[in-house]
Amino acid sequence: MLDRWAHTQLSPYTHGVSTASLRMAFDDWVTHLFLNPAEQLKLLQLAVQSLQQWTQFVALAQIDDCKPCIEPLLYDTRFVHPAWQAWPFNAMSQSFLLTQQWWQEATTGVRGVSPHHESVVNFAARQCLDMVSPANFVMTNSEVLERTQQTMGANLRQGFQNWLEDTHRWQTGQPPHGAEAYQVGRNVAVTPGRVIYRNPLMELIQYTPTTDQVHPEPVLIVPSWIMKYYILDLSPHNSLIKYLVDQGHTVLAMSWANPGGDDRDLDLDDYLRMGVMDALEVVCAVLPRRKVHAVGYCLGGTLLSIAAAAMARDADDRLTSITLLAAQTDFTEPGELELFIDDSQVAHLEDIMWDRGYLDSTQMAGAFQWMNSNDLIWSRLLKDYLLGERAPMSDLMAWNADGTRLPYRMHAEYLRRMFLNNDLASGRYPVNGKPVALTAIQCPIYAIGTERDHVAPWRSVHKLHLLTNVDTTFLLTSGGHNVGIVNPPGVPGRSYRVLTRPHDGPYLDPDAWLQAAARHDGSWWPHWQAWLRDHSGELGALPGMGAPDMGLSPLDDAPGHYVLEK
Repeated sequence: MLDRWAHTQLSPYTHGVSTASLRMAFDDWVTHLFLNPAEQLKLLQLAVQSLQQWTQFVALAQIDDCKPCIEPLLYDTRFVHPAWQAWPFNAMSQSFLLTQQWWQEATTGVRGVSPHHESVVNFAARQCLDMVSPANFVMTNSEVLERTQQTMGANLRQGFQNWLEDTHRWQTGQPPHGAEAYQVGRNVAVTPGRVIYRNPLMELIQYTPTTDQVHPEPVLIVPSWIMKYYILDLSPHNSLIKYLVDQGHTVLAMSWANPGGDDRDLDLDDYLRMGVMDALEVVCAVLPRRKVHAVGYCLGGTLLSIAAAAMARDADDRLTSITLLAAQTDFTEPGELELFIDDSQVAHLEDIMWDRGYLDSTQMAGAFQWMNSNDLIWSRLLKDYLLGERAPMSDLMAWNADGTRLPYRMHAEYLRRMFLNNDLASGRYPVNGKPVALTAIQCPIYAIGTERDHVAPWRSVHKLHLLTNVDTTFLLTSGGHNVGIVNPPGVPGRSYRVLTRPHDGPYLDPDAWLQAAARHDGSWWPHWQAWLRDHSGELGALPGMGAPDMGLSPLDDAPGHYVLEK
């Protein structure tokens, strides 16, 4: 108790990061670098070479245009503005990029450093460098100086006002600027439907058909409980749920409750039993003798995989297909999220959650922001505070600010069983006292990864091929964890790759899969809907709303009550 209390008191000063974990990582790196003279010599040579390149560039850049000595990384857009090509700002940007390159070499490939510690040190070095980028300061950012001159300083005055407003909103717990334009049930989460079931953990929403006939097999959506379900039901033009309803599918979606301190002892078994399994029981009561297309997003997909494996083990054949949206089942390569998860960090998070009874949504959102800090932190600083521009709020951005809490016991179990122990992929995860294996699943699977996913990297999602023996369609779409999924038809610049492996087909590693899968322009939604149609029966009569004769009368209009909980 004393240890937990002490760690909790330190948490506000470390922003929830385990200082012990950081120290072990840097000790590992420094010690091995100190003991490797060849590494030191290589870094010294690189430093001298970089200085020579920069000096030569500076000498030429002062008298004439010259070719940069180093180009930014692929997704680094900090120095694309033409003003960065003028002296002396081109010298500043080149110096920063060369320094960034040196630190990349210094923190990677040091012989003897554990992969996890190497990733932590490299990540920390990148964050420190990004803080001091010349793009972040008025006097070293040519674009900001140009705008300041043009507006007579109005951009800085507006930027200061933006900062004051954001600070006030943060201190008072208000959503970010512009989010109030998107209100749940008013202009987002407006697909018509009714809540037909509610328990202490979730509501089940059945959506009203918009076609004269529907496919007999209903679609049950299991969303992640990290964020609210309506990411799949944003504005009408952006709603995957509306799209499915308009294509002749009976759609039901779970809406998780937002837990508080009193829910601290909810665990993964509760989410499985009171979530997926209760929802499935209700669906089968409303639509008896019909199999179900089950869809899981992110953590909801992981939970659905556990449920499907347990059902297959117990000869329960109510699922006709499984769709996993950016959901991991093997956690050996979870990307940069792994930086925040080791034994020390998990123990520290457990202490924080033990004190409150939950993990606050702002802490989870903060971790996701740092994983993509250039886009989510530093570009915002430039636009909002230095250029004085407000990026227009979108329905997806407003949803992202509407977070949920995570119960202490459930999240601790999830981190340890999945990320640390990889119990599901290893066949050790127990359901009702007996372990489950994904190899037991018999129905076809449609799995989706996104190219720029910082939460569930597509190469990690692709590992599902190693864990199942069924027909598996794997699709890789452009975008990130959220934008790649919220991908309606008609948006320019979207594309996807897709390939189906028969149950007895050969395994293709991710690189071989990329070579074999042809690229298609447009949204992946129509391809998936066609796959669902091919695995469904003929169109028929519309179902009733709920099942009043079985005690499942409609309770409230969609989106229900739980999604409104703050």
